[in-house]
Amino acid sequence: MVSPLPSPAASPLFLREEEIRRGIELLHFGQAEMARALDARLGTLGLGRADQRALYFIARQPDLSVSALLRLLGVTKQSLGRVLDPLVARGLVTVAPGKRDRRQRLLRLTPEGARIEAELFELIRERMAGAYSQAGQGAVTGFWRVLENLIAPEDRGMVAALGLKG
Repeated sequence: MVSPLPSPAASPLFLREEEIRRGIELLHFGQAEMARALDARLGTLGLGRADQRALYFIARQPDLSVSALLRLLGVTKQSLGRVLDPLVARGLVTVAPGKRDRRQRLLRLTPEGARIEAELFELIRERMAGAYSQAGQGAVTGFWRVLENLIAPEDRGMVAALGLKG
């Protein structure tokens, strides 16, 4: 078993440049490891990271509107089209009109899309669960608070709506 990084307690001067740089570096390397965990499988599926993110959020909220997905991903309509159109063409995502507003486009994973999303999620779930387990409940709560406070105030409600779903 690989030993964890030495993780000293945050300095009482945690707002110093050195501590802030350490946090930025840890975010960078953590995100890079999550991406590496997915990249090989995404490659064999002919998918990219943007595809994985779209599948993830559609899985989290079936019947998610295209406009809500745009907000969640923080991309332009054109960029989303380059991701979404091939996912629909491959039969991984369906698009249906809204029930109240027929102009609305609602997104849902097909059974094959759900299978692929679950497989991709499992690749990163293992890493997150291991990291959470090693850090402990208090650290996980603190980690969530830091990340929540990085989110722009106007977007926090959107993220909170994802909630803790079982």
